[in-house]
Amino acid sequence: MELNAAKLELQALKEIVSRRLKAIDTDLSQPLDADAEDRALQVENDEVLKCMTIEGRKELQAIKAALDRVANGTYGQCVQCGGSIQKQRLLAIPYTSYCISCSTLNS
Repeated sequence: MELNAAKLELQALKEIVSRRLKAIDTDLSQPLDADAEDRALQVENDEVLKCMTIEGRKELQAIKAALDRVANGTYGQCVQCGGSIQKQRLLAIPYTSYCISCSTLNS
């Protein structure tokens, strides 16, 4: 993947994830319904949204780290072994920091 294209894609992903997290935060800040049944459903939904927030923040952190690697010239290199990350892997997960071999070891 060309470095400039990777940077643009990562910046776009960062914006998408940031907007999604903002929408979740807005939803979570809404007061609970007075009706007990509706409130119970809202609480369940809020739990799902909280999990989505955690995952979204992890994704955002990984995207920012990938942008840092673009800036310092190490994008596309595995942070564990230093080898090249396969082009297909970068196309699928542009913010990945591990090659397939190291990713399997870290799972």
